[in-house]
Amino acid sequence: MNGSVQQLLRPSFAECLQREGVCLRRDSIHTVQINLGRLCNQSCHHCHIDAGPQRTEIMSRETMMLAIEFVRCTGAGTVDITGGAPEMNPNFRWLVQEMTSDQRHVIVRSNLTVLLEERNEDLPQFLAKQQVEIIASLPCYTEENVDKQRGASTFMRSLEALRKLNALGYGQNNSALTLTLVYNPDGPALPPAQEQLESDYKRILGEQYGITFNRLLTITNSPTGRFASGLKKKNEYASYCLLLEKAFNPATLHKVMCKDQISISWDGFLYDCDFNQALGCALGNGRPFRLGELSVGEIAAKLLDHEITVGPQCFACTAGTGSSCQGTLQL
Repeated sequence: MNGSVQQLLRPSFAECLQREGVCLRRDSIHTVQINLGRLCNQSCHHCHIDAGPQRTEIMSRETMMLAIEFVRCTGAGTVDITGGAPEMNPNFRWLVQEMTSDQRHVIVRSNLTVLLEERNEDLPQFLAKQQVEIIASLPCYTEENVDKQRGASTFMRSLEALRKLNALGYGQNNSALTLTLVYNPDGPALPPAQEQLESDYKRILGEQYGITFNRLLTITNSPTGRFASGLKKKNEYASYCLLLEKAFNPATLHKVMCKDQISISWDGFLYDCDFNQALGCALGNGRPFRLGELSVGEIAAKLLDHEITVGPQCFACTAGTGSSCQGTLQL
């Protein structure tokens, strides 16, 4: 049987759900993830939204105000701020202060090196004062692998930023300041077991560099954006997608992040997740939901018990032990 016929016979993600008797619907809105733009000081090979220094997409203050209103209307307890490098948005600090003043749990997803950029010298102190959880990308504990994926000198600069955070109490025992690191594979492979890899990270970073942190998340690369482009150049895209499909684990379906999370793009559109956002699969039946075009109350009411928009990208979240913005779905 040739490859094209085999591809036609492979079940879609929707068909996998149907086979398992599962209809993915949003149970609640626990987390609102806000993407502040695609501007970034790095151009990582694995980036699913093609973020980089030349990108101009930035969330405006007006859209942030609508996002804040949406968070308050839904009652979401966690606000997950991402990018690009969200710290490069000129209204980043204002958003963080607005959300922490509501006593919400605020997460900032950082690439670490942005904390060393000019005018960001006091940013670690600001984040500590606001009691923000930092989820920081460090895709390996070796210099060679990190620099290969994220650019020359990234590893040593990341360690410098981590030492600054450690000095403020981040990642330290008996501290309320949580520092989480994120691992993602360098190439077309599933991540290893999260618990074992966390143990390796803590041992090596501690012994060799004096770095401490609270936990490690492993995240499967989504075959979108710059990562997908790289796979296609190496003729590895089809084999990687097949790997994800073959590793489909129905036991992960009841824990996928889209069941209690909403993603807001830099221009105010609503998505089931950040990966759907990268692909432009906006929420809404025929007409995408956008903040400001309907009242936040009307939008929030439509999102509960709303069927999740699925596609091939969903196989990355349900392969093996599963993957989400909070790491593996099954330990």
